[in-house]
Amino acid sequence: MTSDADNIIGLYERRAHDWANDRSRSGGFMEKAWLDRFLAMVKPGGTILDIGCGFGKPIAAYLIEQGFDVCGIDSSPTMISLCQRDFPEHEWLVGDMRMVSLGRRFDGIIAWDSFFHLTHADQRAMFPVFRVHAAPSAPLMFTSGPAHGEAIGELHGETLYHASLDPDEYRSLLAVNNFSVVDQKSDDPDCGGHTIWLARRNAKADE
Repeated sequence: MTSDADNIIGLYERRAHDWANDRSRSGGFMEKAWLDRFLAMVKPGGTILDIGCGFGKPIAAYLIEQGFDVCGIDSSPTMISLCQRDFPEHEWLVGDMRMVSLGRRFDGIIAWDSFFHLTHADQRAMFPVFRVHAAPSAPLMFTSGPAHGEAIGELHGETLYHASLDPDEYRSLLAVNNFSVVDQKSDDPDCGGHTIWLARRNAKADE
């Protein structure tokens, strides 16, 4: 399935407007309860790095509405252009999450429905990226699959790659990179069946 994983960046760029339209029509806001828990751990007005921000709605939009300063990164130039159009006072960057190196730390990091499009190896390599961008005590929230494996979905007739590590491996990677798990829920029925990880950077940040 490696070729399917390699196609993710091009797929989301080709289907950027389709995805934005689908997401806008989906209605509801199933992520709100988890986002509120995440935001309760971020200092008021703090900076949040949204990795795989898409077109900014509803996740980044909600963070901004709550008074936080968002920096979003996504591989799709079209998605980022939509963010820049709708939220011009915030920072939006075109880039591959695997290569993020911004040289600064954030008060919170979120990778919702984005990180799980990476291969197993690329997911493992993301945890040092999370670490170097997280301020002391910053929360990290991401979605994964419930168990080790790969799966293929569909987006407007094209294959959509997903992968997940084993929960024990996520726990180990978080611990090695100086994060403590705050909560984790697999197949959350109140959040559309998402598997969610909420962790916190340990108070003493390493260099």
